[in-house]
Amino acid sequence: NFSGEYFFMWQVSPTVIFGRNQIIDAEVNLEYCRANAIDTCRRKSGGGCVYADMNNIMFSHITTCNSVATTFTAFTSRVASMLQLMGVDAHTTGRNDILIGDRKVSGYAFYHIPLAGADGAMSRAIVHGTMLHDADLESMTAALTPSAVKLKAKGVESVRSHVTTIREHSPVSLADFKAFAASTLCNGTMTLTDADVKAIERIAEPYYDPAWIYGRRLDAVAAGVRSRTPRRVEGVGEFVVDMTVSDTPVPVVQTLDLKGDFFLTADLDTLLARLVGVELQREALSEALAGIDAAMTIAGLTNDRLVDLLLN
Repeated sequence: NFSGEYFFMWQVSPTVIFGRNQIIDAEVNLEYCRANAIDTCRRKSGGGCVYADMNNIMFSHITTCNSVATTFTAFTSRVASMLQLMGVDAHTTGRNDILIGDRKVSGYAFYHIPLAGADGAMSRAIVHGTMLHDADLESMTAALTPSAVKLKAKGVESVRSHVTTIREHSPVSLADFKAFAASTLCNGTMTLTDADVKAIERIAEPYYDPAWIYGRRLDAVAAGVRSRTPRRVEGVGEFVVDMTVSDTPVPVVQTLDLKGDFFLTADLDTLLARLVGVELQREALSEALAGIDAAMTIAGLTNDRLVDLLLN
């Protein structure tokens, strides 16, 4: 039952880590990963796909929050300020990245759960992501297969041209960088007990379940599926609408799922359940969403934009 703020850094052997709602086949070159001993893991937070290895440091910040945007921005701003103290000209973007110039050096995702007994206004949250001290760009570009829609939106032709590393801009060693980050972002240390480690290992077990790793794969195309072409909503992310509708004269939503690299701030199924059984026309969909704000579930997404995704 820990409270307060915690920051930790961690590293992994070569691994592709993808967001909760992403389609693994669309984002990851599974054949290359298997042939080159690159692990694949799905996290509970939303956002996009990343390649990590021992050149890459993962940052995690756990805290109590009452505003997703404020908590997210506060941490990424602190990380950018830390890089500036090193003499690296870093800055945050409006969504989730930290850039040096116009190239990404660090990207973050967000996950939170309500506190027990709370009304949802307060939650425990984790902001976590990557920090590229160095990079195996050959493995990164071979392992990741982002869509043409995403690359066009970012104005780049490949993963390689979109990223940079700390080493390109500073002579600091990996060990010294980690020490500087810890001393700048933390004011103390905490050591986990054996019982803590065992509890964490139990929590981690479901992440190794193939049903979790591959569970959001698209099944074979079935009759009635309306859209599986990626669409990008500016400032929100990429979406694939996986929807079946009735064959009646007035189409009705029968099943609905959204996949992509968008950021979740609440349970997605609760939002989508409001739209199942609803006529696939603007007035009916808007009425089904009346009284709620889609942005409280998917960061940056308005009700109107959600309706547009379903209709288009």
